[in-house]
Amino acid sequence: MREATAISPLYAIVDVEVCASRGWTARDLTRAFLSGGARWLQLRAKTLAGGALLDLAAALADDAAAAGATLIVNDRADIARLAGAPGVHVGQDDLAPADVRRIVGPEAIVGLSTHTTAQIEAALRAPISYLAIGPTHQTATKATGYEPLGVAGVKEASRQARRAGLPVVAIGGITLETAPAVIAAGAASVAVITDLLAGNPEERVRQYLSALA
Repeated sequence: MREATAISPLYAIVDVEVCASRGWTARDLTRAFLSGGARWLQLRAKTLAGGALLDLAAALADDAAAAGATLIVNDRADIARLAGAPGVHVGQDDLAPADVRRIVGPEAIVGLSTHTTAQIEAALRAPISYLAIGPTHQTATKATGYEPLGVAGVKEASRQARRAGLPVVAIGGITLETAPAVIAAGAASVAVITDLLAGNPEERVRQYLSALA
């Protein structure tokens, strides 16, 4: 069994497009999350050009490191390595975890999104640091094409992942009200995008950390 990666119960996702729609820059929002106490963050920028993404990832990695936090880059293993970020998160249509490892090395954090039982079973054999599952609940942030797993799905995935020494990150439609039940079902962390922008993001992070403590 591999050594389990220690993940904060709140995994704050900084989505560049969502930021722009709410009047935030990605860096300002990251700093607000860090000020609120977030210690695991992910930069998600599906449409940003490579050079701009590298500059942003490097800046956010520096901000996170200064706060004692961990920044994960979505999709782009090359950007994560060049930016000095501790890890990368990939989906089913991105590079396979074994190929990601060739870029970021054996010590980096590698997360993988899964949506079905078959994907979860395959992921448990892959060289990953954590298993992401979703959507947990209905979500409008990202069209996954998959039905929500619900708390029962989180519980079953967590049971399987625990055998392999992998923490589970649940994502998709999670709110401040539903997050505690997801953690109680066995998830090590909840990944949140939109609900962290309900009101003041810094205070919202504090509310999550308090609810999940």
